[in-house]
Amino acid sequence: MNKKWIIAGTSLFVLGACGNDNNAEESLADQGTIVFGQTAWTSTEAPTEIVRQILEEMGYDVDISLLDQPVIFEGMQNQDVDFFMDAWLPYTEAALWEEYEDELIQVTTSYEDVPLGWVVPESVPFDSISDLEGNADMFDGEVVTIGEGAGIVDISREVIEDETYGLDDYELIPSSEAAMLGVMETKMQSQEPFILTGWRPHSMFSRYDLKFLEDPEGHFNYDNVYVLSYDGIQEDHPEAYALLSQWSISVSDLEDMMYEYEHHEVPFEETAAAWIEENRDRVDEMIEQAMN
Repeated sequence: MNKKWIIAGTSLFVLGACGNDNNAEESLADQGTIVFGQTAWTSTEAPTEIVRQILEEMGYDVDISLLDQPVIFEGMQNQDVDFFMDAWLPYTEAALWEEYEDELIQVTTSYEDVPLGWVVPESVPFDSISDLEGNADMFDGEVVTIGEGAGIVDISREVIEDETYGLDDYELIPSSEAAMLGVMETKMQSQEPFILTGWRPHSMFSRYDLKFLEDPEGHFNYDNVYVLSYDGIQEDHPEAYALLSQWSISVSDLEDMMYEYEHHEVPFEETAAAWIEENRDRVDEMIEQAMN
């Protein structure tokens, strides 16, 4: 992260919210309310906060609903939720997409080719899921993951059930992202090995020496991360749709924001405002194109 993001602090929040004079004038118009579905994952919270501030600059009211991922998809289908910033496709959330694809649209790609899978400390003497057979005792027989309903949980269950890997002695432990990271913290401090589900962007990779285990059977694949909405958002909220159609962000920017939040308690509101100010020219161009 560029150091000026943190040094500037709250003053950037004000600048990011105001924008330039032209945008401030345009933002006086009431554009209505946009509802974002947001999971408890930090990878969702960071980009949602950036876009929230940009839309408010354009004159929208923005509501953010903290929901489980399947509920977000259903909410978009019912048009109770307008946007979701963190859909992993075409692989991880294939089942959800297949269920709702007739009513939903992929608005834009946030970032591309992001890894996910099973993560262990770099010190673990295995590089592949194939190496785990017969070594369950080393990991207390557990693979710790996030909440039920997430694609990475379903895929992890498939991995354990894959007879090729011989993982009958392992149990998948769904929890929450926070609980999973708590296990990681405890294990790292005591220098004990562990297996958990991981993905990028995530601050765990900035904090510790971790590695993805190879998956020779191909259950885990690199995805793109999409912004989703319902088919019809183009007519209901054309300017918001036009703005989100231009959206993208780098994985490293998101990981920097997540790191500052988790390790220095810098709220996403502040780092989002700083990101907007650092990318002011691009944001202004996005707004101008969306408003015209």
